[in-house]
Amino acid sequence: MLVGVSFGDTFRAREFMTALTGLSSRKEVHVEDAVLIVQDDKGETRVTETIDPQARDTAISGALWTGLLGLVLGGPVGWVAGTALGAGTGAMAAKLIDLGISDEWVAWFRAAVQPGNAIVAVLIGQHDPAALVAEAKRFPGAQLMYANLEAGLLEELAEHWGAPLHPEPESESESESG
Repeated sequence: MLVGVSFGDTFRAREFMTALTGLSSRKEVHVEDAVLIVQDDKGETRVTETIDPQARDTAISGALWTGLLGLVLGGPVGWVAGTALGAGTGAMAAKLIDLGISDEWVAWFRAAVQPGNAIVAVLIGQHDPAALVAEAKRFPGAQLMYANLEAGLLEELAEHWGAPLHPEPESESESESG
């Protein structure tokens, strides 16, 4: 299930992500992925994903491992070739692999965030509805942007955060993972 919540500032959004980590450590919510989308007052947007591989990190890892293999198999020339091949393959893999919240949903939340605000989008699995509602009470002023939760839980969260501002886009499917 996908939930997106908007906060008036980055600090409150990060605090909410920390609260989700606490719920997860107590096994009250299974967090499959979380994304923080922040737009500064100038309109510049930053996205921080928790599980999708990043191109730079994956390229470095790929270069290291294939370079090492190339060194063992082909000496210095193999090391150079392996490093170049591994870096390129690692960067390409990071672009193609989409774990957790799909890139389409991240783009949707990115378009929805307002200047000076932050959105936390979280993909949750098994969860304790009472624990989620208890956390919602701790974050007054937050706004529910999107949620595809069971009706009873959605109504309870809407009592604290307001009804979702944005219904599900018609062109998007309910599947968040891609």
